[in-house]
Amino acid sequence: MAEYMAQGKQPEVLFWVGCAGSFDDRAKKITKAFVKLLNNAGVEFAVLGTEESCTGDPAKRAGNEFLFQMQAMMNIQVLNGYEIKKIVTACPHCFNTLKNEYPDLGGNYEVLHHTQFLKTLLEEGRLKVEGGKFKGKRITYHDPCYLGRANGEYEAPRDLLKKLEVELIEMKRCKSKGLCCGAGGAQMFKEAEPGDKEIFVERTEEALETKPEAIAAGCPFCNTMLTDGVKFKEKQDEIKVLDIAEIIVNAEDL
Repeated sequence: MAEYMAQGKQPEVLFWVGCAGSFDDRAKKITKAFVKLLNNAGVEFAVLGTEESCTGDPAKRAGNEFLFQMQAMMNIQVLNGYEIKKIVTACPHCFNTLKNEYPDLGGNYEVLHHTQFLKTLLEEGRLKVEGGKFKGKRITYHDPCYLGRANGEYEAPRDLLKKLEVELIEMKRCKSKGLCCGAGGAQMFKEAEPGDKEIFVERTEEALETKPEAIAAGCPFCNTMLTDGVKFKEKQDEIKVLDIAEIIVNAEDL
């Protein structure tokens, strides 16, 4: 972004990578897949690089409002300094925080989840999404809490999967009745509480009931939990957990 500013240019969109997309080895693959799609569609985008900090979502969910506001104010200062108008992110946690919680602190932006942005690129004819190697494959889609119930976005990811002509099989709990993967609300960063079963195991069992050839996700946290669940069930050799962006890239072998 600093380079764009130095040239006196504004990108079409700022890609907010997020902590998972920057540091987690598995989530980095999602970042790379999404960037590949942006490049293919000819989107001029920028990232903040080292100037990007955590949105503060985990701090807020864990109850540390003070830390959240400090992190948010720092980010807002950077974003407003660059006069950012439009942000896209592959993380529903970042999406929800930037979209719904930053405006109260002076950060007003148009914020899109990557599936929403990809759907727009598709509708504008800038991106082609066709069957490819996932055509006719049984795929179930897990709704991330912060994209689905928190923001009412159920259709963009499904529309993209339908464009790939997959056989989309819904879990018994989906859309507004979807079950959390077990990582939301900062649960990702703490030990499990006493009980009979982990949430991620319960959710993975629901996914496996659909007899999928792949499980689609739209969130790096969900991806981690469902991958752990598939390993727990010893199905990792036959069933892959993939982000929507990865499925599109892999379908075309871009």
